[in-house]
Amino acid sequence: MTGHVVYRDGVYSIPGTRISLDSIVYAFRQGSSPESIREDFDGLTLAHVYGAIAFYLDNQAKVDAYLAARKEQWMELERRGTPPSAELRARLESARRQSTSP
Repeated sequence: MTGHVVYRDGVYSIPGTRISLDSIVYAFRQGSSPESIREDFDGLTLAHVYGAIAFYLDNQAKVDAYLAARKEQWMELERRGTPPSAELRARLESARRQSTSP
């Protein structure tokens, strides 16, 4: 791990925040600039964003597999009708907003 991303409780996140790596990666993949990503998330600095993007680029295969597994977990919860946790819903909603933003 780097100082810019931590892995705890099965989730990659930005230290000192409740922001998941997922949210930053999805925004980055959609073409958002680091500056606009920073503006979209209270508590992030440009150093957080650039650090998270660097972590993603250095570990792209691993992070892509992680994101695919998280997506599958979400789909399984929907199939079972099991409501996801409030934290997971918030992270996914944030990622969805990022992926649909112009």
